[in-house]
Amino acid sequence: MLVARGLRRLEVAARRALHGFVFPRSAASGMALPGTAARFHDYDAAVTSCIERRALREGRQVHARMIKARYRPPVYLATRLVIMYIGCDALEDARNVLDGMPERSVVSWTAMISGYSQTRRRVEALELFIQMLRTGCKPNEFTLATVLTSCCGPEGIHQVKQVHSLAVKTNFESHMFVGSSLLDMYAKSENIQEAHRVFDMLPERDVVSCTAIIYGYARQGLDQEALDLFRKLYSEGMQCNYVTFTALVTALSGLASLDCGKQVHGLILRKELPFFVVLQNSLIDMYSKCGKLLYSRRVFDNMPEKSVISWNAMLMGYARHGLGNEVIRLFKDLREEVKPDSVTLLAVLSGCSHGGLVDEGLDIFDIILKEQSAFLNPGHYGCVIDLLGRSGRLEKALNLIENMPFLPTPAIWGSLLGACRVHANVHVGELVAQKLLDMEPENAGNYVILSNIYAAAGMWKDVFKVRKLMLEKTLSKEPAQSWIILDKVIHTFHSSERFHPSKKDIDAKIKEIYVDIKASGFVPDLSCVLHDVDEEQKERMLLGHSEKLAITFGLMNTPPGFIIRVIKNLRICVDCHNFAKFVSKVYRREISLRDKNRFHLLRDGGCTCGHYW
Repeated sequence: MLVARGLRRLEVAARRALHGFVFPRSAASGMALPGTAARFHDYDAAVTSCIERRALREGRQVHARMIKARYRPPVYLATRLVIMYIGCDALEDARNVLDGMPERSVVSWTAMISGYSQTRRRVEALELFIQMLRTGCKPNEFTLATVLTSCCGPEGIHQVKQVHSLAVKTNFESHMFVGSSLLDMYAKSENIQEAHRVFDMLPERDVVSCTAIIYGYARQGLDQEALDLFRKLYSEGMQCNYVTFTALVTALSGLASLDCGKQVHGLILRKELPFFVVLQNSLIDMYSKCGKLLYSRRVFDNMPEKSVISWNAMLMGYARHGLGNEVIRLFKDLREEVKPDSVTLLAVLSGCSHGGLVDEGLDIFDIILKEQSAFLNPGHYGCVIDLLGRSGRLEKALNLIENMPFLPTPAIWGSLLGACRVHANVHVGELVAQKLLDMEPENAGNYVILSNIYAAAGMWKDVFKVRKLMLEKTLSKEPAQSWIILDKVIHTFHSSERFHPSKKDIDAKIKEIYVDIKASGFVPDLSCVLHDVDEEQKERMLLGHSEKLAITFGLMNTPPGFIIRVIKNLRICVDCHNFAKFVSKVYRREISLRDKNRFHLLRDGGCTCGHYW
């Protein structure tokens, strides 16, 4: 967006260069050469027409006529030729014109840099920018804004800082186009603090700069910050377009804030924005991540046109909720409308895996192998291995890994290791764990799962060995946390929460819940505790799990019949899953629990996952 906007300004700048233009004069007489002005205007009109119509063939004919007539175009007209060739995607022709210019204005350099940047020839864009500086030509705001979009890759943030330094020296740092490009690139480089600093110093903020900073927060998973910033800017009169709302809806997807999502959707409808597929796709994804597939499907069904991404978003929503049969039905419809892509196949295989449709998933995989094998990547094999692992076919899963046409990734081995934990298979688990420890010696999660496998088998000496190895390597697993949103306030809980202001009330309530659900048949799953302590202490440790605390808090602070929505950063444990099932049955509450892998919608003592996660 920023580059396209810059090119439009370049066109204006090139036109302005004509104002006050001095035509070539004879060295002997000092008078204008006969017919020079007429020829100039004729050529200018012809080139302008070619630019407007993107007429490459005709443009080359005009250029050839100049050469045949031995007419040397002045800087302005040569620059117009560069712009014409760039607009027609003939970059080599554009570069030849630029290289042949005895004198180059900043507009001609910038146009060529922009052409490279737009076509992702970023190395050439940066090299040309350096060449421009070495000739002594000073960049303007459009040059700096354009070259910033070419700063990427491992050296990206270093390059951005260098261009930023030059912008400061040339007093362009706070210019709208340069500032917007700077904050966009800092945000993409995950340097959101510097992006916000640039944003704060902009003399005025347009929809592009506001959208860039909101997207920056959302891209890094700082969803609450993105939402808070939107509220602040909107209250200050910020104008929004569909890209702004797409960024905001992306943040709400991460928060799983259904109430805020519905409010934003209502705002979008009130603004009567033109239909944009990308925004509708974001709404589908947001509603599915908030546990409202009915709303996702409503948006999907009402779309006047759907891209393959739209279908994929809906498929992923069903897969995330374990609705494998819906995934297969929708996949059949999709094949009649659009051509499936790699993501489509991933969503279908994932849906079969999460839905427990083992045979169906394997049949689809066989069809893909025969008809669309070019689309396959390690991720697809990972889904099938996950499918086999979940169903207990661990040896078959291991065989598939050893014979697949790709090197197995840590994610694939990790999926099988997780299945070994579920099915308490120590033999395969040790084999897989060794592969992972060789590949990712610093990944604490692999050590934790291996210790889980040993603990479930009562092999406490091996548990202690793994834990000791973790201590020696100074490794620690990501701390578990769960959160619940009530009245637009996020309440976060950590395992064995000690600092929440309602801690005493929560502790009292969870003990009361424990009594009620035990009377209804709940039995704690003590295998989820990885410490060799007595059963009473294990039960106390289980009570401190973050998702139990969040569910309890929700039960305390919502009216009867109100759905309790909880999000967890890690996979839910078996004991907490059973706890949530019994709470939904005893207290007649629907509980929506989204963990790292998928959705669990619990009601009347059952779960949509079918105990298959």
